[in-house]
Amino acid sequence: MIIDLHNHSYYSDGILSPTEVVRLAKQQNCDIFSLTDHDTVDGLAEAKAEANKLGMQFVPGVEVSAMWSNMTIHILGLGVDADNEVLQAGLKQHQDFRQLRAEKIARGLGGAGVVGAMEKTQAIAKTGMITRTHFAQMLIQEGVCKDMRSVFKRFLTGKKPGGVGGKWAQFDEVISWIHAAGGKAVLAHPLRYRMTNTKVKRLLNHLSDSGLDGVEVVTGSSSSDEVTLMSQWARELDLLASSGSDYHGWPNQRVRIGHLHDMPNVNETVWRDW
Repeated sequence: MIIDLHNHSYYSDGILSPTEVVRLAKQQNCDIFSLTDHDTVDGLAEAKAEANKLGMQFVPGVEVSAMWSNMTIHILGLGVDADNEVLQAGLKQHQDFRQLRAEKIARGLGGAGVVGAMEKTQAIAKTGMITRTHFAQMLIQEGVCKDMRSVFKRFLTGKKPGGVGGKWAQFDEVISWIHAAGGKAVLAHPLRYRMTNTKVKRLLNHLSDSGLDGVEVVTGSSSSDEVTLMSQWARELDLLASSGSDYHGWPNQRVRIGHLHDMPNVNETVWRDW
């Protein structure tokens, strides 16, 4: 089976509509699929309707930003009730901060000589949510930077012109929102944070103690060695294993829906009860 539980539409920082993302997943022969937009569940009803039409098993999801040790991490909520009031209230808090952050980023870029940063970025975003990815793509399209890596290095981190620190809820609070909505809380792309392996292991321990259900063992950018390592840590910490490409669809990103390494330990997966 092909199972991809981490994907984005234009309701956050993806480029396609929920309908288009689901159709693409079907073309890639996905059996189980989740849409997990950043801090919003607005695209789930549309995605579910299309998945039902195409006979795919759809898992309603969301990717929630969270703070751990003064760092931003991402926790997936899989199998959530999108109408849950606790989850909705938490996501609204994050959406308000995202709006404020976008305004600060635009001002910072303006001070660095990028004229009309907000207007140009809004033209790229197809919904109300403007993310750092949208600013990055705008800077690439304007020819200011050549790729995502250089954008973040020059503009969008730390004390750079568009660097704005995260003010997300703490990790244990985010896990509680997901559980209130009946979902499984899964740490996204654990080896993509700027941490040593020792620190990632500590992160997993802390989150596990706070009720984390699982961890992404397989991602769209995982190497075979990384899959083996994460599989081992999941077993040691009694965490369920998940699999997701983190597809966004931008032409300068190589990740494709459903193109994933095989999942080891199939009996210990987050979808075992689904």
